[in-house]
Amino acid sequence: MSYIDIVKQLKKGSVSPLYLLYGSEGYLIEDTLQRIIDTGLEEGEREFNLSKYDMKEYPIEVAIEEAYTFPFMGGRRIVILKDAFFFTAAKEKTSVEHDLNKLEGYLENPAPETIFIMVAPYEKLDERKKIVKLAKKNGAFMDGSPLEEKELHIWVHERAKEQGVEINVGAIDQLITLCGAQLMLMASELVKLAIHVGEGATIYRDHVDSLVARSLEQNIFALVDGVVKQNIDQSWSIYQDLLKQKEEPLKIISLMVRQFRILYQVKQLMQQGYSQKQIAGQLKLHPYVVKLAGGQARQFKDEELLNLLDQLADMDYKIKTGQLDKFLAVELFFSKRSRQKV
Repeated sequence: MSYIDIVKQLKKGSVSPLYLLYGSEGYLIEDTLQRIIDTGLEEGEREFNLSKYDMKEYPIEVAIEEAYTFPFMGGRRIVILKDAFFFTAAKEKTSVEHDLNKLEGYLENPAPETIFIMVAPYEKLDERKKIVKLAKKNGAFMDGSPLEEKELHIWVHERAKEQGVEINVGAIDQLITLCGAQLMLMASELVKLAIHVGEGATIYRDHVDSLVARSLEQNIFALVDGVVKQNIDQSWSIYQDLLKQKEEPLKIISLMVRQFRILYQVKQLMQQGYSQKQIAGQLKLHPYVVKLAGGQARQFKDEELLNLLDQLADMDYKIKTGQLDKFLAVELFFSKRSRQKV
């Protein structure tokens, strides 16, 4: 089940007695967890009827005993298992021993007045385990993997609606690009944008461009994009802005190397027939970042990317060995790019 599907159910007031939340996108898991709590308990009930147990510190039996305890003053109880690593193949260092037979029993017969939430912030579950099969069969489970492009658009649109505003497609694309598809950052920027345009209004790309600041990584992406498109004036302007922000030339060079290396790796995997999602998994990048990198990589031949990486590596070496001034080195790099196409 997707994050969006679970949110839809919760907005209707529908809750499950069992939830298994897993995946590498921490913001999705935390946001879903908070939404379940908000739906399941009133603010005044949480002091007595909300319990959290870190599975590296408490045995599962303690949490299960709590789940079977009748809620204080009636109503519901919520019990949260944090870092439930035993749903995966991960080997965690902990002295705590868990009786998973008792967990199996609970998953087969959950307490009707309790919302039992199991949080496993890992990329994959161990589908061979009985507890995984029971949790999926008898409860709701959410794959908290990074959202695909279509899901990102839906997520931004829904978050904007929650802030009382609309947002058009161009603004969504620009927001995702400027924030590097980081959900927490986008959520924060949407609040700012909504306040700026006012309730009932629409957020357009111009609003995003004027109010959302580029991260260092996004500035490097734009700088590299200028190199890709032979728009050296754009790259030079961004570089000068970064210097004004007190960024070190060596750090900028390092991030440029990282970006060109990503382009090369993405290009190689694309040529081998890997999908965007598979490449994201291989390189530990967000699928949207892979999409943008793929667009840049198509404009280079393999040898061109390798040549650029060699130039930057040589420049880095000469700076660190005192053969070349760091500011002059970067100026020479851009000067060479402006005179010829690699």
